Amino acid sequence: MTNKIKELGEDTMLGMSIKTLIALVAGLSFAIAGYYNLMQEIQLAKELPPPVVSRVEFDLKDELVRNAVMETQKQVEQIGADLKRIEQRLYEIK
Repeated sequence: MTNKIKELGEDTMLGMSIKTLIALVAGLSFAIAGYYNLMQEIQLAKELPPPVVSRVEFDLKDELVRNAVMETQKQVEQIGADLKRIEQRLYEIK
């Protein structure tokens, strides 16, 4: 078996069409432009004042989270009761 790996140098031809080369350059240009746009937006966001959270908004979010935790606790308790029932039925089958 012959070794098909050739050494890369100045005279190496890659066999890439002009269409592929243009697409590659355009894609790279869009990526670079997107990166710099994102960096500019991040810098602008750093300079903006921090958002003000009102006490009412904080209380409403706090209540929402507490309700979600309590509902989850009820669901866990229900799952535990269901699991005990399933275990009991399995024990009776044996």
